[in-house]
Amino acid sequence: MIVLGLTGSIGMGKSATARMFSEAGVPVHDSDAAVHRLYAGKAAPLIEAAFPGVVEDGTVDRARLGARVLGDAAALKALEAIVHPLVRADADAFVARHRAAGAPLVVLDIPLLFETGGRDRVDKVAVVSAPAETQRRRVLARPGMTVEKFEAILARQVPDAEKRRQADFVIDSGRGFDAARAEVERIVSELAGKG
Repeated sequence: MIVLGLTGSIGMGKSATARMFSEAGVPVHDSDAAVHRLYAGKAAPLIEAAFPGVVEDGTVDRARLGARVLGDAAALKALEAIVHPLVRADADAFVARHRAAGAPLVVLDIPLLFETGGRDRVDKVAVVSAPAETQRRRVLARPGMTVEKFEAILARQVPDAEKRRQADFVIDSGRGFDAARAEVERIVSELAGKG
C-alpha cells in the first residue's frame, strides 16, 4: 500500500483536492477533521488543563483557544505537543485499517506535513499550490480573516516554493477544478497500481 501525503499552504485548495481523491475512491484521512473530533473527545481535558477556560460542555471552543495561542509561540508549541501526537495516532490507526483491508493507496491530508516532520510517515507527497495572488484572495475572502491573521499563519508555514521543491507531485489548483481533478486522477492511476 502506498501512503500519499497531501499538503499545501492555507488557501491553496487542499481541502477541495482531498475531496477529489475521495471521489476517485481513495480513502482519505483528514487531519483537520481528526482535530475537530479530538477537540470534542480525548484532547478536550488535556487542552483544558493547559489552557483553563477554553473548554465548554466537554468541547474545545476554537475561538477562545485561538485567542490564547495566536501570536504566542510558547502557547502554540504547548498546544501542538498535546494535539499532534493524538492526530498522528488517529492517522496511524486509519492506515492500519486500510492496509488490513488491502487498499492499494490511501491519502493522509496533513496541512502541516513539512512543518511537523511528517515526511517520514508517507511514501509520496502531493502539494496543492496556486499563485500567491490567488491564495491571498481566497484566504482574505474567509469570514473573520484579516491580513494580520493571514500573515501570521503564513509565517508559521514552510513557503510554497519549498513545498513544491520537496513534492513528488504538484497539483496546481490555480488552473481550476477540472485541471486539478485531472491531475488527481493521473496520480491515482500511477500510484494505485504500485500499492
